[in-house]
Amino acid sequence: MKRLLSIELQKIWKNRASRMLTLSYFIILSFIALIASVKFDLGVIKFHLAEMGIFNFPFIWHFNTYVAAILKLFLAIVIVSMMANEYSYGTLKQNLIDGMSKKEFVLSKFLTVVLFAAASTIFVFIMSLILGYTFSSYTEFSIVFSGLEYLLAYFVKLVGFFSFCLFLGILVKRSAFALGFLMVWNIIEGIAKGILSFRIFPEGNTASIISQFFPLESMSNLILEPFSRLALVKSIGTQIGFENAKDYSVHWYSLLIVVAWIVIFMLTSYKLLKKRDL
Repeated sequence: MKRLLSIELQKIWKNRASRMLTLSYFIILSFIALIASVKFDLGVIKFHLAEMGIFNFPFIWHFNTYVAAILKLFLAIVIVSMMANEYSYGTLKQNLIDGMSKKEFVLSKFLTVVLFAAASTIFVFIMSLILGYTFSSYTEFSIVFSGLEYLLAYFVKLVGFFSFCLFLGILVKRSAFALGFLMVWNIIEGIAKGILSFRIFPEGNTASIISQFFPLESMSNLILEPFSRLALVKSIGTQIGFENAKDYSVHWYSLLIVVAWIVIFMLTSYKLLKKRDL
């Protein structure tokens, strides 16, 4: 496994575009810290984002993983380009000629996906600790390390999303088309969810139960938006008579659905590669 991962990392690092995108991702990810310096002064309305509690433990785990997940498209481009380059430069065929099996080839790509997700998760963990201990009103050990399930959800979400991108890269062979297909699929899921919610099952939660099994929707369900959890937002909601009953927890079945999709994407990628004449 170490040999396979080493080969993939060399390919990425020697490709200037992939190298720049990877570095840019982690640099931009660190910009989350800049949110702490944002202050609004709108006449009588003045507030400092850091003072609103977004960096309080344990809320920071939810907030940072949600914001960081938005930036995953940077690494998605690297994953898709990594696969497209295999076809464009003929390295896939050369690897197979040199003795690498198709199973090892897919495994090497998956290991890279897991490494990217793990590196991103560790980065967010360290950054959250630094920001939390700097701005949080609560620094007791039991509070600091509660809510870490959001990091697990973040890791699984990234592995799932990158596995989907890898599958599209193998299926379509061209990075631009693969990313385009990803956008189209996102729209298709949105339309399907809308039809289920407003036309077929307008009452009850049947539509949500069905749509939670869609690939991108299942990944999105792992970490729900955190902003409505803020005390200020809750206060405004109470004043206007809105009661928020949203469940922000990370559920085991949501994790299991995404893990199932990861297995499906990787097995399908291997089947596609196995049948394809290279």
